[in-house]
Amino acid sequence: MPDYFVHPQALCESTAVGAGTRIWAFAHVLPGARIGADCNVCDHVFIENDVWLADRVTIKCGVQLWDGIRLESDVFVGPNATFSNDRFPRSRQRPEAFARTVVRQGASIGANATLLPGITVGAQAMVGAGAVVTRSVPPKAIVVGNPAKIVGYVQAPGAKTGTPGPRPTGVDGVTLHHLHQVQDMRGSLSVAEFGSDVPFAVRRYFLVFDVPSMQVRGEHAHHQCRQFLVAVKGSVHVLADDARHSEEFILDRPALGLLLPPMTWSVQYRYSPDAVLLVLASEHYDPEDYIRDYDRFVVLARALHRPPAAGIDSA
Repeated sequence: MPDYFVHPQALCESTAVGAGTRIWAFAHVLPGARIGADCNVCDHVFIENDVWLADRVTIKCGVQLWDGIRLESDVFVGPNATFSNDRFPRSRQRPEAFARTVVRQGASIGANATLLPGITVGAQAMVGAGAVVTRSVPPKAIVVGNPAKIVGYVQAPGAKTGTPGPRPTGVDGVTLHHLHQVQDMRGSLSVAEFGSDVPFAVRRYFLVFDVPSMQVRGEHAHHQCRQFLVAVKGSVHVLADDARHSEEFILDRPALGLLLPPMTWSVQYRYSPDAVLLVLASEHYDPEDYIRDYDRFVVLARALHRPPAAGIDSA
């Protein structure tokens, strides 16, 4: 007897089903599908052959998973969410290979959301109900609307505009700096001194501007480079993540700066139409210094914080 449950009114043609999985009434699973342990496949779900579900995946009623879909562990798919696997479908014409759509570990897809083919939904991301996702979603991002846009990040506390003076944050090494500001009838001035307000030697700067509000910048970390961010005009939301904690900040005035140390994953989004972001960097540009894959960043960052094994001299 199998160690998983199939309702009498369901049709499960696959034997690659993990222990404890439950497949409910009127669901149909084709022979090539692979389903992990402790999954919950609700009523009226259809799962095609080239579909992989990892452990503890929940598929609510009315969902169809087509060839090329990959759902990692602890993914939630809400009722009637729609996946697709062919950008140019034609009747009775099959592509050589269907587009691969991947939903990473712990992500959630809201009810009635639609996902276009070939995208990746990052780990722990949240796709809102009814969203139309036309491109890949970063890890921990919250996206809503048609087309879907980032409106926030999971596990990021309420965005902060800062308090006078530098202060630590909930992210390792990240500090928020309230810079000196002078205002009089002639206008306003904000100033920062290198070595104190900006605690490193600046070797490079760049400006980011004319960014459409739907666009996301950053999405990387650095091995060595330190950065100091100031919105010299408009406002920008910044997410900082050390692989253990994340926090969101609003840079909305020239007298507010954010220090990002090495091995900090950073994302900038929700640029106001007039936003100009100044970034001061401690290193010259080096493509080898960038970490652009979030999963790789998490592995490297956690290795830095891992305590030494018992009995091994850490000196």
